[in-house]
Amino acid sequence: MRVLFVASAEKTIFLSMVPLAWALRTAGHEVRVAGKPAFADTITQAGLTAVPVGRDTDTARRTETEEQVELARKGLHPPWDCVEDDEFIQWDRMVQGHVEVVDKCHHLENFPIIASLVDFARSWQPDLVVWDPLAYAGAIAAKAVGAAHARVLFGIDVWGATRDHFLRLKADQPPSRRADPLAEWLGAYSGKYGLEFSEDMTTGHFTIDQLPASLQLATSQEVVRTRFVPYGGPAVVPKWLWTAPERPRVALTLGTTATEYFDGYTLDIQDVIDSVAELDVELVATIAEAEQKKLKNVPDNVRLVSYVPLHALAPTCSAVINHAGFGTLSTFAMHGVPQLTLPYHFDEPLFARKYAEQGAGLRIHAVRPTGRKIRHGVQRLLNEPRFGERAAALHAEIREMPTPNQFVAQLEELTAKYRTGG
Repeated sequence: MRVLFVASAEKTIFLSMVPLAWALRTAGHEVRVAGKPAFADTITQAGLTAVPVGRDTDTARRTETEEQVELARKGLHPPWDCVEDDEFIQWDRMVQGHVEVVDKCHHLENFPIIASLVDFARSWQPDLVVWDPLAYAGAIAAKAVGAAHARVLFGIDVWGATRDHFLRLKADQPPSRRADPLAEWLGAYSGKYGLEFSEDMTTGHFTIDQLPASLQLATSQEVVRTRFVPYGGPAVVPKWLWTAPERPRVALTLGTTATEYFDGYTLDIQDVIDSVAELDVELVATIAEAEQKKLKNVPDNVRLVSYVPLHALAPTCSAVINHAGFGTLSTFAMHGVPQLTLPYHFDEPLFARKYAEQGAGLRIHAVRPTGRKIRHGVQRLLNEPRFGERAAALHAEIREMPTPNQFVAQLEELTAKYRTGG
């Protein structure tokens, strides 16, 4: 069959899709990945075939920072930021939140590629379209050709859970108040191609989840699961990782978002390094080079690196300090490593809470954590056996999930179930 992946122009989102794309490719299926023209090099570097569509826009920084600050000043948030906030889950606030996020996020990200993507889909005729939860253009293109289509998640399904809340509240409103900004926006673009809106355009015919059920929010969507496989692009294993550490190794990694999209880390890195280094451990800290230059002192038991492949580092660690990002937390979870999370934004607080509820780690909100608190948390992870035991149990749950290669047969069945095109 022909499978078209549609990826937002955000590298970390795309990288989470690559193992599944390659599983389909090695199973003999034709695979293409559509994205904005400037994103084509990122796609081809993963060994996949790119289809440049539409035009480039520089919306990521504006959408992720300034717009969210602006919404917060108005007392609003993107709906998914408040998926478990009862104060926010009210009809008027949900509608206004959807109006803002459609206008300032979904439209900016999708409008530049919709027409071109539909043209390609009509030319290539995919059987299945797989899109990330922000790439609604994929749902429109799939509907235009009668393809089956699915969202592939890159974290907590805040979008699906939010849609459930919205539809529940909508059903309680009188007909004159049942505004649905997302449906209206998707329907307007579908109408240009002679199509009508259908609810599957908001969340897919089905959802591909790379998290075990214990770490995910429950939703009404049809969910199928495949095991997360770490992929971060080209990787080289440094020589110091060839041998086992002489003392417990603790990793410190806070992702790339803090330095690439925001003004820097939300915590005092010097304080954290100095405090954790007081323990009898080897601390491996992946710190952006620009932030490394700000450090005044690096203790002898601290190894500073700007990058190291996490899938190579994780098996050697006894504990990890991280920001609860999807790729990072999932990589260490699949190796049974207890984690101290410092969540900051988006789905990180939810992800950190779900992980801590498994008993496999601890969490400290990253607004103002201190080195002392972080050191105490790491000490507990290393000295209290229950954290290792629960991390091992979560590792076993992950191992029971089908690998992407094993998952392909289920995708073939679902494609046959939902495809309506000729």
